Amino acid sequence: MKLQQAREEVQKLREEIESHNYRYYVLDEPSIPDAEYDALFRRLQVLEGQFPELITPESPTQRVGGKPRDGFATVRHAVPMLSLNNVFSEGEMRDFCQRVADGLGVAESSICWSAEPKFDGLAISLLYRNGQLVQAATRGDGETGEDVTANARTIPAIPLRLRGQDWPKELEVRGEVYMPIAGFQAWNRRALERGEKPLANPRNGAAGSLRQLDPKITARRPLAFYSYGIGLCSETLAGQYTGILQKLRGWGIPVCPDATTVQGFAGCRDYHAHMLNKRDTLPYEIDGLVFKVNDLQAQETLGFVTRAPRWAIAWKFPAQEVSTRLLAIDVQIGRTGAVTPVARLEPVQVGGVTVTNATLHNEDEIRRKGICIGDWVIVRRAGDVIPEVVRAIPERRPADAQPFVMPTHCPVCGSRIHRAEGEAVSRCTGGLFCPAQRKQAIKHFASRKAMDIEGLGDKLVDQLVERELVQTPADLYHLRLEQVAALERMAEKSARNLLRAIDRSRETTLERFLFALGIREVGEATARALARHFGSLEALMQADQAALEAVEDIGPVVADHIVSFFAEAHNRQVIEQLLAAGIHWPEQQADTVQTLPLAGRTLVLTGTLRRPRSEIKAALEALGAKVAGSVSKKTAAVIAGEAAGSKLDKARTLGIPVVDEQGLEAILVEPQFFETIIKQ
Repeated sequence: MKLQQAREEVQKLREEIESHNYRYYVLDEPSIPDAEYDALFRRLQVLEGQFPELITPESPTQRVGGKPRDGFATVRHAVPMLSLNNVFSEGEMRDFCQRVADGLGVAESSICWSAEPKFDGLAISLLYRNGQLVQAATRGDGETGEDVTANARTIPAIPLRLRGQDWPKELEVRGEVYMPIAGFQAWNRRALERGEKPLANPRNGAAGSLRQLDPKITARRPLAFYSYGIGLCSETLAGQYTGILQKLRGWGIPVCPDATTVQGFAGCRDYHAHMLNKRDTLPYEIDGLVFKVNDLQAQETLGFVTRAPRWAIAWKFPAQEVSTRLLAIDVQIGRTGAVTPVARLEPVQVGGVTVTNATLHNEDEIRRKGICIGDWVIVRRAGDVIPEVVRAIPERRPADAQPFVMPTHCPVCGSRIHRAEGEAVSRCTGGLFCPAQRKQAIKHFASRKAMDIEGLGDKLVDQLVERELVQTPADLYHLRLEQVAALERMAEKSARNLLRAIDRSRETTLERFLFALGIREVGEATARALARHFGSLEALMQADQAALEAVEDIGPVVADHIVSFFAEAHNRQVIEQLLAAGIHWPEQQADTVQTLPLAGRTLVLTGTLRRPRSEIKAALEALGAKVAGSVSKKTAAVIAGEAAGSKLDKARTLGIPVVDEQGLEAILVEPQFFETIIKQ
């Protein structure tokens, strides 16, 4: 066969195979038997073997993966991948629907909702430029994820090139990589036959497969993909969410066939009942349903709250429950010294996972549920995730069952266990002297949303603490190569990678550093608020109770925790050691953010803007402004791009200044003239 003949046949084979892939994965209408498909695929492999110059990255044969990598690069999402708030009951869903109706000023029954399963897999974004897949990234923390492009290319359901020609030049598709139940079961059967460890459940199988450093491993796993929307897009698409899904389906992106639209709360309730009844027959695992206001303009009107949209909700399914024996109750010591009772159970399958331990929360909860050691108990995976003992079964209680007694001393360090008046949680008083707290504090310090020290996992932390190489987080920055290389399952290359990761973590942000310190009840949002309000660590450490309560969303309890933390000499000493080790971040010149030129100004973005909204928001926040999702009387100005909608109308109704993109650029260049610019 001549090269030109081969080129023509190869092109024809590729088009035919991709057409069959589209019918199989998108339309769910396979038109040929698997044997015929396999024959086409083998013929293409033969031709590409004879004429390797014809191989292209888009060929169906190139989904087998490339060379293993040393690690994953970081990808910053141009549009954050937000999480959803949850409801768990019909009443909560009814209340949510009413809140949405009130926010839109319409009758609750008039709202059209998109309804779709909530897949139990791993969220992913796929970036297409000129119809070509150029990047795939995990959700990560919502702001940044991991680059898994090589792995995503091995998943047959993900098109390497979009169908048709009418797609936007730049399109970010968002969806869920999951492992079909049949594929999961077949994989585990083969794993047992080979004497290998089976996968725990389809969700872990999907997440673990997509995060393999060797794409060839991913290529062998039975993975699938469904899209549930878009992120970055160079064009304005349909005015309805379901219209976007139809567009995606036409471009070759799989969309769940069980997705539909319903009317009002009644429609949501009926769909929930239908899918709950159908759950056990579905070819994939779901842990609930997702409902979104179908009208995109209404979505923009409703906006967002913290890190979740006001126009969407996840209605979680009731947890699956089983009964088993409670063999013992141990206590675990958390990073803040909290003593948590943990039930040791006879192994039992709950929602496809073998459960041997379950949380009992605290001493009062054990008393309230009437649980004794030796009881038969009901166990569930709360939210289908965290194993929990729901209640005892008194009628099955054995004669030798014993009530639980909280230990008086820490099982790890021997320090006294104390329960403060008015609190439900008992705590070990050992502080940083308690190895259990040291381990948890260091694990938290190194976690992704804190200092993000890649490679410093639980087992390594355990070894570092147990060998007394690390007693506080500051000791991490003084580790030597030979110390790390001598740890179990470590070698010189792994040790160097870890030390490089530790070194990289020296450059961080104030909000990450504050979160990493592990101050009680200071999560990501609170750490961010503190960093924005005070601007510097010194100002925060000197703040008293009143100054802290002046920070938005911080009440007396959290303020007291912060004051108490910085009042401890050993905490200040560790902070000094961390700073001496070279940890740094960009700080504001003034003592607090209140001196920044846009401090106290609330701005709202609307319409299509030339620059990504995340970039504009970051620039405005760096100048002290608060960027809100909805217009109110407190809004100082609305920044409007093309095709601005209801937010612009509301701003004009309230007499709020409206600034175009030229005005925005002027504000960013000369923020001190903000008042002058918005009046022009």
